[in-house]
Amino acid sequence: MSADDSKSRSLAKTISWRITGTTATFLISWIVLGDITTSGAIAIIQLTFNTVIYFFHERLWNKILWGKQK
Repeated sequence: MSADDSKSRSLAKTISWRITGTTATFLISWIVLGDITTSGAIAIIQLTFNTVIYFFHERLWNKILWGKQK
């Protein structure tokens, strides 16, 4: 039997990853655009959309047995 991550662990991983990704998106947007307001809007949109997608991606991967140790 394989050990799946709990939903709360998946959520914690989602949040920590999104903080990292959103910070990177904000900084890249700010460097490219030079506009903090637009960069902030891009980061918020990216944060919202990718957080939801990542959580379901993580839960789906828990159902795939390939590469799991017993």
